[in-house]
Amino acid sequence: MRAAYLLGRTALGAFFLYSGIHHFQEREQMTQYAAAKGVDSAELAVTGTGALLTVSGLSLLLGASPKLGALGAVAFLAGVSPQMHDFWNVSDPGQRQNEMVHFTKNIALLAATLTLLDHD
Repeated sequence: MRAAYLLGRTALGAFFLYSGIHHFQEREQMTQYAAAKGVDSAELAVTGTGALLTVSGLSLLLGASPKLGALGAVAFLAGVSPQMHDFWNVSDPGQRQNEMVHFTKNIALLAATLTLLDHD
């Protein structure tokens, strides 16, 4: 069971680390997208969430305070998913489906990350 935990924690950590780095690499594009979604101070939000994801991902990947890293990832997913992937407010069927896929993916990631909080 320990191997499965380590593999899962490492994979989630790598995913969140990559996502955080991506926030910085594509900051301009992501800022425009966040602004279009109604995010106040979009550039600050993208930079802040990029930092949160990077630190959380590193924490999980390296096993340094992984519960704190998991909490950071949970906070990101719980806070961002309803704002950025609000499929229930989208009328175009194709865009609605795209947002639903991203929302449900984030909820699955949230559930997986929550399991890390209950591990010693």
